[in-house]
Amino acid sequence: MTTIETPRLVVPDLPTDLFVGGSWVSAASGRRFDVENPATGEIIATVADAGAGDALEALRVAASTQAAWAATSPRSRSEILYRAYELITARADEFATVMTTEMGKPYPEARGEVAYGAEFFRWFAEEAVRIGGDHFVTPDGNNRVVVRHRPVGPCVLVTPWNFPLAMGTRKIGPAIAAGCTMVFKPAELTPLTSLLLADVLREAGLPDGVLNVVTTTDPGDVVGAWMSSGLARKVSFTGSTAVGKLLLHQASDTVMRTSMELGGNAPFIVCDDADLNTALDAVMVAKMRNTGQACTAANRIFVHRGVIDEFAELLTRRMSALRVGDGMVEGTDVGPLVERKAVDKVAELVDDAVSRGATVLCGGTRLDGPGHFYPPTVLRDVRPDSALMSAEIFGPVAALIPFDGDGDEADDAVVELANATPAGLVGYVCSRDAERLDAISSGLAVGMVGVNTGLVSNPAAPFGGIKESGLGREGGRLGIEEFLDVTYTSTPIRRRR
Repeated sequence: MTTIETPRLVVPDLPTDLFVGGSWVSAASGRRFDVENPATGEIIATVADAGAGDALEALRVAASTQAAWAATSPRSRSEILYRAYELITARADEFATVMTTEMGKPYPEARGEVAYGAEFFRWFAEEAVRIGGDHFVTPDGNNRVVVRHRPVGPCVLVTPWNFPLAMGTRKIGPAIAAGCTMVFKPAELTPLTSLLLADVLREAGLPDGVLNVVTTTDPGDVVGAWMSSGLARKVSFTGSTAVGKLLLHQASDTVMRTSMELGGNAPFIVCDDADLNTALDAVMVAKMRNTGQACTAANRIFVHRGVIDEFAELLTRRMSALRVGDGMVEGTDVGPLVERKAVDKVAELVDDAVSRGATVLCGGTRLDGPGHFYPPTVLRDVRPDSALMSAEIFGPVAALIPFDGDGDEADDAVVELANATPAGLVGYVCSRDAERLDAISSGLAVGMVGVNTGLVSNPAAPFGGIKESGLGREGGRLGIEEFLDVTYTSTPIRRRR
């Protein structure tokens, strides 16, 4: 495992202003902020830094556009999404380069995110023309009821930095399909991908004012202005549980519809009868995708004591072989963390676990710069009182925790350990026994379960969690329902004399 030299990269010409009413405009204050390449520390762009006034103007534009946009045909909305899907796919290299440069993931992973993110537009292009309703006669025979769906109205969309394209398309796609206008605040660490996405949607024919993008270093003021305005009717947020709770409190003032995809603390269970090669493949994906910077990352890896020696040895071998460096360099497996604070957090969590008795099998020491790198790390025998058992690691650290017992006793015990967290986003389980897999999957208090796989995300599936991991679902058939209100009309039935 080595850190490799990082090249100087020239990012394609990109829009860097606010996108409001179909035009690129400066922030009223004229302020701008820098965007840094986390692999090199190089400043790659400066972006407009909006305040509350800019935010309210963008929301006013979205609100004034809502009625006209809601009146468009489902087919026209569908065709815009199809064109955007095709444009993103055609410009995959550009999107991948921008993503790798502003947040660090290896270029092949960025290409994978382009395909995944674009697919949300194709999926919701198909859902746009399938918004249905219902029609029935009441049981007493006196009334005819027609149930309709209609757009919820102007939406506030807030996304994180770790999947800068897919988190945007996962929210923008169903909003467009449903007929909602939007104000969209991407993360300040990764605004360039979102601004490029807005430019693609403009090229695809999205009418002016439907999507408005506001970049800022003051998300509290910007999003707070939207939440208290009375103009927005829906908020869709992906990010930390703490911020999600704050937004839920703010949403209560005007009773806004809410979708929250919040933090995770994913358990990964390796049973004593698991195929270890399958389990290793799965845990490498669940742990190391995006350098471990994912809410779906395996945070606590529970391995039966009967197989933990072999599993730990094989996992350490795989993790030690990964190549660390700039994501734009061919052969890189693990990119940088997104910022220096992220490295500090991971280092503190590892040091805490070691101080409480965990053994470092590989890694465990931060790497020299430039850039924000931490090596792939395997910790064995992590104690329950370690901080990383309750805090998202958000880095390339595999924490192994042994569990004991036989048969149902072992399964019940490890499920209890896995569920001992306020989070409930995703869990993983590996075994050869179908009945055992079903029992453990059913027992996990999570919104999604990966069975003998480390990848659960798919645009056709309803992504989301339970407990403090969120509300609502993104993707799948349920995804568009989050952006629709239900109304019905009741008409008396006239009896013929």
